[in-house]
Amino acid sequence: MFMASSSSSSTRTCTYDVFPSFSGKDVRKSFLSHFLENLHRKSIDTFIDNDIYRSRPIGPELLSAIRGSTISVVVFSENYASSTWCLDELLEIHKCYKEFH
Repeated sequence: MFMASSSSSSTRTCTYDVFPSFSGKDVRKSFLSHFLENLHRKSIDTFIDNDIYRSRPIGPELLSAIRGSTISVVVFSENYASSTWCLDELLEIHKCYKEFH
């Protein structure tokens, strides 16, 4: 698991505390559901992508969620790297990290 903070010395308004990036078919109903449940219990506002249609390329709503999160948590799993969608998310997370650090 890799955590990238998007905070910087400049002032930003964040919509979410956490943006999780993961391959749904690998972890959504196991590790991730427990992880997200614990974040929710602690009142940590987490982006959930249940209503997003996974189109190519990733859409503005998802880019906004990545950029509007305090940290990103990347859950590397067996099929993560084979998902173009996940790799696009990871690239955007990396861009944010470089931009704000």
